[in-house]
Amino acid sequence: MELKQLYTFLIASETLNFTKTAQMLNYAQSSVTAQIKALERELETPLFDRLGKRLILTEGGHQFRSYAKTIVNLSEEAKKTISDSQETITIRIGAQESQCTYRLPHLLKEFKQKYPLVRLVFKPAHSDKKAAQDLKEGTLDVAFITDREEEHHNIQTETLLEEKLLLVTSPEHPLSKTSIIETADLQNETLLLTENGCSYRTLFEKELLLYGVSLTNAIEFLSIEAIKKCVAANLGIALLPEMTVRREIENGDLQSLSWNASLPPLITKMAFHENKWLSPILHDFKKMTIDYFQRKENFC
Repeated sequence: MELKQLYTFLIASETLNFTKTAQMLNYAQSSVTAQIKALERELETPLFDRLGKRLILTEGGHQFRSYAKTIVNLSEEAKKTISDSQETITIRIGAQESQCTYRLPHLLKEFKQKYPLVRLVFKPAHSDKKAAQDLKEGTLDVAFITDREEEHHNIQTETLLEEKLLLVTSPEHPLSKTSIIETADLQNETLLLTENGCSYRTLFEKELLLYGVSLTNAIEFLSIEAIKKCVAANLGIALLPEMTVRREIENGDLQSLSWNASLPPLITKMAFHENKWLSPILHDFKKMTIDYFQRKENFC
């Protein structure tokens, strides 16, 4: 039996009139009759006596009415419980440090203002491969990735933004006075790198190796902020997303070098497992994220 049949039966048991029941439920009268007959066939007992133009509940109809009320009430209670619980769900987000620090704070503020009871949990996604694996294992609900080339099986992505990768140094560094930097010019420089597996570090390494530049004189950091501080202190050169160094360049603490390399732009994507059920709130998070990244004033 279906819930709509139970609803129809309960209304009919009150009105004792199929025409009024049909009007109240916005059904055709034939639909009401068909639903009642379907219930009677399934229960193998009549629910109404048809006495001329009058309807009267049978004994079986009276007994079934109490069960129908219980089932309908439980259904409504379940809907309300699930709906209310949406306000207290947890969304697990994977993102690289650059996204957490420079892209997501204002978006998350907007989201929390709309859904103050939703709990947001961040998990570091040092590589897109690890983020994709966490999505597949269900330990993440959504991830922000910057993978250009690799397609991850069962992962759906939504492109959010493209931006430049900048080669930066201290204004005091000798290369800051060079009009055009050749990749070979970096051979004897100290290179300050993000963690292994980071998408833009991978692009940087490929470009350097293409021109035979070794990575023997390189230092690896866990923090972009640490890299920027070391670059500003003239300890080395780094390749970082424009969003992470825009303020320091504007303030004169860092300088962007004119590098002749043809690196592709950094593409930020939002990723979900293709079979992930998006709750209404998670679906709204997706929509709010797309809308946020489309507003250019957020990234000027």
